[in-house]
Amino acid sequence: MSTTRRKLTTIFSADVQGYSRLMAADEEGTLAILKRYRDAMARLIEAHSGRVVNTWGDGLIAEFPSVVESVRAAVDVQNELAEFNSGLPTDTRMLFRIGINLGDVIVEGDDFYGDGVNIAARLQASAAPGGIVISNTVYDQVRNKMTVGFEFLGELSVKNIDEAVPSYAVRIGGTPAAEPEPKEPQTEWGRQPVQSAPPARGSVAPNLARSPAISRKMALFGLVAAIPLVVNLLSWEGEFWARWPLFGFAMLAGLVWARTTKRIDPVLAALGVVGLGVTTVNLFSWSGEFWAAWPLLVISVAAGVRWITGPGRRRQAR
Repeated sequence: MSTTRRKLTTIFSADVQGYSRLMAADEEGTLAILKRYRDAMARLIEAHSGRVVNTWGDGLIAEFPSVVESVRAAVDVQNELAEFNSGLPTDTRMLFRIGINLGDVIVEGDDFYGDGVNIAARLQASAAPGGIVISNTVYDQVRNKMTVGFEFLGELSVKNIDEAVPSYAVRIGGTPAAEPEPKEPQTEWGRQPVQSAPPARGSVAPNLARSPAISRKMALFGLVAAIPLVVNLLSWEGEFWARWPLFGFAMLAGLVWARTTKRIDPVLAALGVVGLGVTTVNLFSWSGEFWAAWPLLVISVAAGVRWITGPGRRRQAR
């Protein structure tokens, strides 16, 4: 008798867009293409240390011990299947949609169930044909470890789950981010229509992913920083001492920005903020000597080393 247990794992859910239409047009041909594509998908999943858990109709569920490898597998799958499709007439091409979620699941034998699986299926249903959509739990693990781009799509509602799930499209070339509405009926995995519209294509979505939280933090910094400024002005005695607390709040805000920015390497951003801080301290306490030149030299060398050996460059080198 199989035992039931729980575990944290990365769930990879995939199905074919328009499978019913393809079957209605050519059952035997569609099944032959599906087998070829499924075999390629299983091979790439295994190459990235994943395991195919279950298949049904046109769908597939797999799991990965590594979050990064699950996304790499998905990218490799979509790239290889795109090559397969390039040799087929447009109306016979088989386009898979992939959703990936990191979550807690109930394991029973070789299969698993639960909200973690339902969320992966919901993400998959919102993906564009040939596209990949990941949850925020996956994004948090891979955003600084891969060279692909990410686009924030908004929050998806999932059946029987109270809180909506922030989702991101993985950018792999010209694939659209997501479909406005899934065009196939609900499945046993809990698929639902998209209830929140994605941002306009071409927007710099990764930087907006946490914009509400960042904006609230910046607003709080500004409010607190205004207090010493107002006190200094109301009790003015010829000295602008509020510049030091204002400088401290500005540095804190800059470091928060550096930690969350996706436009450039966060380490390079932090080094830039520190360099500006050192220069500001030198100017505020000016005594005729620009001593900040030496720490700025050290920061410049560190930034150069980071730029040459950063994670993005190492990934490209491989």
